[in-house]
Amino acid sequence: MNAPRPKPRELPVNRERLVTTLLDLLAVPSPAGFTDNVVRLVCSKLDRLGFPYELTRRGAIRVNLSGLQYSPDRALAAHIDTLGAQVKALKPNGRLELVMIGHWSARFAEGARATIFTDADRFRGTILPMKASGHTFGPEIDKQPSDWKNLELRVDIRSDSAADLEAHGIAVGDIVAIDPQPEVTDTGFVVSRHLDDKAGAACLLEMLEGLAEVKPDLPVDCHVLFTISEEVGSGASAVLHGDVAELVAIDNGTTAPGQNSDEYSVTVGMGDMTGPFDWHLTRYLLGMAQACGIPHRRDVFRYYRCDAASAVEAGNDIRTALLTFGVDASHGWERIHTDALVSLTRLIGLYVQSPPAVARDHQALGPIEGFPVTAPKHKPNRKRRVEPTS
Repeated sequence: MNAPRPKPRELPVNRERLVTTLLDLLAVPSPAGFTDNVVRLVCSKLDRLGFPYELTRRGAIRVNLSGLQYSPDRALAAHIDTLGAQVKALKPNGRLELVMIGHWSARFAEGARATIFTDADRFRGTILPMKASGHTFGPEIDKQPSDWKNLELRVDIRSDSAADLEAHGIAVGDIVAIDPQPEVTDTGFVVSRHLDDKAGAACLLEMLEGLAEVKPDLPVDCHVLFTISEEVGSGASAVLHGDVAELVAIDNGTTAPGQNSDEYSVTVGMGDMTGPFDWHLTRYLLGMAQACGIPHRRDVFRYYRCDAASAVEAGNDIRTALLTFGVDASHGWERIHTDALVSLTRLIGLYVQSPPAVARDHQALGPIEGFPVTAPKHKPNRKRRVEPTS
């Protein structure tokens, strides 16, 4: 435990390359349960950078970065699976009934262009409300509830019956990938579906680009994780190394009334629907951002969970934290600003070069010596009792 501790230095962040990486990831359909191709894309980028990695049976990726000491390990995680849909039924009118993959509103599914992946082929189509034509249904089109049961997928083939769909090889259970339709504006915004969490994965890959260029010594072993099932709840439950003591999840932070996130800074998540994140690791990251002048905010997310939750629920005794980029209209037509992506990448680049937040964490079990104190030291507020006068 006496290895020298190198001083962190800011890694280069190439904004244009970061956006290009994001667009590469968005171009590969990867709803949860259909992630093999995006896993291959990420692995090809890791091969080019020369970092060693390994895959779980289903394809979660663990990049292994050696440090000056092997313990306690740390990890950062982003997920490369997205929202999507699945064929629930072949309808008598030649269209498809759908169920969602992940949790997202039918409002944002209406009008989406999509690809149906069958066992041997693929077809294009559009998700529509069942009453889609104002010329036919008049004001009824505005009265139908926004619900997945009121949607259907119109396939771009000659199909007027369930038998026509079957003849093309379309079947119950086929995966439906929603087009991201990304646009990069000259004002620095990226507007697209599936920025959650392909933007986070792009930040991790850009951080690895910086490590490959600068080649700094890392104080402890670090694992960069790309998970494949966060949108359906299991996320980082199976890819962690047993000696990992710190896990920082990289994901989207919602920008909306009542939230403290914005689209231009890195946001440190203080808590989500599973409870507070680790006191020490969270404040370690906040202190790092403040010391290095990285624009940052704090936020608590009420209807939100991330890879950190699945890791803890799987039985891992680890400190967890959450770093996010601000997303407007999450799980819908999402928008981010590249300033937030740059700030996030800067912070994780410093974090991987920093010593563990709590030195004692190299011990899975140990004595009280070295165990941290949660709050700053302060004098107890002891008020003198005032005796009543006669």
